[in-house]
Amino acid sequence: MLQPQVSITSAPTDWRQVFEEVYQDRHTHAFKSGQPIPMASHDLWIVCRGIVQLSTLFPSGDEAILGFVYPAMPFGLPLTRLDPYEAIALSDTVLMKLNHVELESSPLLAQGVLQQLSRRLQQTEALLAMVSQRRVCDRLQQLLLMLKQEVGQVTPEGIRLEVRLTHQQLANLLGTTRVTITRLLGHLRQEGWLSIDKTRHLVINNSLPPSDSSRV
Repeated sequence: MLQPQVSITSAPTDWRQVFEEVYQDRHTHAFKSGQPIPMASHDLWIVCRGIVQLSTLFPSGDEAILGFVYPAMPFGLPLTRLDPYEAIALSDTVLMKLNHVELESSPLLAQGVLQQLSRRLQQTEALLAMVSQRRVCDRLQQLLLMLKQEVGQVTPEGIRLEVRLTHQQLANLLGTTRVTITRLLGHLRQEGWLSIDKTRHLVINNSLPPSDSSRV
């Protein structure tokens, strides 16, 4: 059975550069990897550099990871109805803060935010398609391929994922357990589909197709 391939279209315009040029004198906010990002009801954040993880909590206390925000993408409480809604820097991150008044007064800014919101929608639909797949290994490989496309860096060993995710984060994203993710990553390493570098980042073998040998 054919599996849907994840593809998130990049915008032809470099909106990150546009945002920085239009608001080059604007104060930006830097966050270290692992640092939570404060959220206010009227503030919209734009990622200038780095990667942000969005999540919510169930009444049971379990975390659900909603997706990732890449450079030029917006996020913030005005864009969600979830409560709680949390953001954390997955890498050293630089953000720019906007509000709805600025959006309404700048057609260029509004156009950029709208276009980047469409990328967020594509990512959300891709994640929904992933978690609907029966086999957890298929979900995991599709997620890694999506991250490869978005945050992959070419190295002699393969495509290195810029962001480092824990096994628990991967499990929360894919609706499974940490033990299952650990076991499947071990299978993929044995098959040569991926490896782990000295800094504990995943490196995907760019010459191999998705594996069909896992049973989960």
